[in-house]
Amino acid sequence: MGFLQLILQEAPLPVAKAAEKMTLLDLTIKGGWVMIPIILLSLVAAYIFIERFYVIRKATKEDQNFMNRIKDYIHDGKLEAALALCRSTDSPSARMVEKGINRLGRPLQDITTAVENVGKLEISKLEKGFPTLATITGAEPMLGFLGTVIGMVRAFYAMSQAGNNIEVSMMSDGIYTALITTVAGLIVGILGYFAYNTLVVRVERVVFNLEATLTEFLDILNEPVKS
Repeated sequence: MGFLQLILQEAPLPVAKAAEKMTLLDLTIKGGWVMIPIILLSLVAAYIFIERFYVIRKATKEDQNFMNRIKDYIHDGKLEAALALCRSTDSPSARMVEKGINRLGRPLQDITTAVENVGKLEISKLEKGFPTLATITGAEPMLGFLGTVIGMVRAFYAMSQAGNNIEVSMMSDGIYTALITTVAGLIVGILGYFAYNTLVVRVERVVFNLEATLTEFLDILNEPVKS
């Protein structure tokens, strides 16, 4: 009997079962139904960012020789050639200059106003989807916090139903919902914030280019024609 007791005392304790590895899908499911709008809105935000990034990047590419050619055409009186060049150049600056050339012969203030209006329209086109992206960026953390509240409610409800026999496993579903949705909402919100500001900075570059083009175009109109 003493030998058996000695064996039992020296026997190693049972090793705890290794924690099961959870996939991203498992975590998403445990996050509850709040994860559905979080994921859907994140996909919308990703689409807006990629699509706008491509469009704005295309708008920032300017032909460095474009205004020089416009200047030569205007000074030589070749307005049709200048218009043809503008129509064949797919850029906001080209569309601004085209509007200005079409207004030649009118007072300079009218030309300036027309060109500025085209510039504003071009910027408005580039900023398409910005309000939606900004809304998603602000709403995602709020959805995450909503999931937190729902998860805590579930956890406390499980505690109330358990009475004095409270176990951690009873609250695990609620805690999973609370933590996972918070993390997901914050991640999407932070990424959306950086994405939005990245697009804003790129649009500001386009605005600077348009202002420079307007100034150069007005200078061309004010320059005396060389005889």
